[in-house]
Amino acid sequence: MNERFDAIVVGAGPSGNAAAYTLAKQGLKVLQIERGETPGSKNVQGAILYSDALERIIPDFRDDAPLERHIIEQRMWVLDDNSFVGSHFRSEDYNKPPYNRYTIIRAQFDKWFSSKVRETGALVICETTVEQLLMDGDRVVGVRCDREGGDVFADVVVLADGVNSTLARKAGFHPDIKAKNVALAVKEILFMPEEKIQERFNIKEEEGVVIELVGTVTEGMVGTGFIYTNKESVTIGIGCILDDFKKNPKRTSPYTLLENLKKHPSVAPLIEGGEMKEYTAHLIPEGGFFALPQLYGNGWLIVGDSAGFVNAAHREGSNLAMTSGRLAGEAIGELKKAGKDTSAANLKLYKDKLDASFVMKDLHKYRHMPEVLHNNNQFFTAYPELVAKAAKTLFTVDNVDKLTKEKEIRTSFRSSRSLVGLMKDAYKLWRATR
Repeated sequence: MNERFDAIVVGAGPSGNAAAYTLAKQGLKVLQIERGETPGSKNVQGAILYSDALERIIPDFRDDAPLERHIIEQRMWVLDDNSFVGSHFRSEDYNKPPYNRYTIIRAQFDKWFSSKVRETGALVICETTVEQLLMDGDRVVGVRCDREGGDVFADVVVLADGVNSTLARKAGFHPDIKAKNVALAVKEILFMPEEKIQERFNIKEEEGVVIELVGTVTEGMVGTGFIYTNKESVTIGIGCILDDFKKNPKRTSPYTLLENLKKHPSVAPLIEGGEMKEYTAHLIPEGGFFALPQLYGNGWLIVGDSAGFVNAAHREGSNLAMTSGRLAGEAIGELKKAGKDTSAANLKLYKDKLDASFVMKDLHKYRHMPEVLHNNNQFFTAYPELVAKAAKTLFTVDNVDKLTKEKEIRTSFRSSRSLVGLMKDAYKLWRATR
C-alpha cells in the first residue's frame, strides 16, 4: 500500500467496475477498494441490465456474464385499489440476439464484473472502508483506509461509493442529499418454479417481462412499483420519495406499501405461492438534472449513483452508471496519454464527454419532471382513479348508450379537476418532457 497508483476507484458497483475496467484496460495502474466482503455482497436484489452500456465496455459479456432472462415485453400499469389500466409492448425483435435488456441478480453480476476488472490487471481490495480523501490544499492526492498503513496515493480518485457519497460530503464537494431528491425503495425476491413463471407471464424459457406500476399503491406519494422475472424468481418492489414518507399523514412504512402491493388483486395472482428469499431496502437518487453535484475537481471525479445519475422518468440507472464510469476512465486515460495532469481544468474532459452522451441529454430533457411530480400528487391519486373509472364505465355492457357513457366520463374528469385544471396538468406534463 506504499506504492502510488495512476487511479484509485472507490466502490465496486456498476459505475465503479466500469471505471476500473476501462482504466486498467488502457494499461493504467489501478486500485479498486470495496467495503463489502465481495463485490455485490451488499446487493442481494434483482435489477435490470441495459446491454448497450455494458457492450461498449465488454463487447463479449454475453459469453459468461450471469444473466437471468432477456426482456421481450414491457408493461405499464396504472392502478386504482381494485383494477388497472395498462399498455403492453411485446416485440419478437427483442427475442433475437443481441438482446437489448436482461434481468440480473446484482450479487452475482457485480462479482462477475469485478472478476473482469481483475483480469485487466487492476488490484481489487475488499472488506476495506475508505474513511476520507487525502488532500494537498484543494487537490485530492489519495485515500485513507481503515487499516494499518492505510494511506494510499494516486493521481486521481474516482468516487463510486453510492448514493449521497460519504467521501464527497466529508470533503465538502457537495452537501447532504435532500430528502426530496432521493427515493427509498424496498424489494423482495420471491422464488417459484421456472415453469410457473413462464405460465403466468406468458413467456418461454429465457424470455422475460418487466411491469412498471403507478397509481394509488403509493398512497399519493411520488413513486412507482415494479415486477420483473428472473429465471426461478420474481422481483417485486416499490419506492417513493423519502420526503413524502416523512410528510405522509398515514406514516405508512415502505414495507407496508410493498405488502399492500403484493395483495393488489391484479398483482397477487402473479406472485401467488412465491417464497420470499431476499428482502432489501436501498436509496435511489431521483433529483435529476438540477440536483447533480459538482462532477469533478482537482484530482477527483464522481460517477454513478454517487453523482445522482438516474433517469427516474424511464426508470434507468445501471446504464447511466456504467456509461459514466466508462467515460470517466476514458477521460483519465486520454489525459495520461497526452501527458496532462489531473487538475480540474483537464478533468473537465469528463464533463464534456458526459454532455455529449445520452446521460446528460436525457437528464436535461426531463429536468423539470421531479418538480412537477412533487408538487402535483393528483398524478398519483385522482388520475389513476379517474382512468380506472373511465375504463370500467366504457367497458361495462348495460342498458346505457355509449354517448351517455362518454359524457359521464368527461363529467367525472371535469368535476374532479375542472377543465382549467385538466389543461394545466396537461401543460405541466408537456413541459416536464421537453
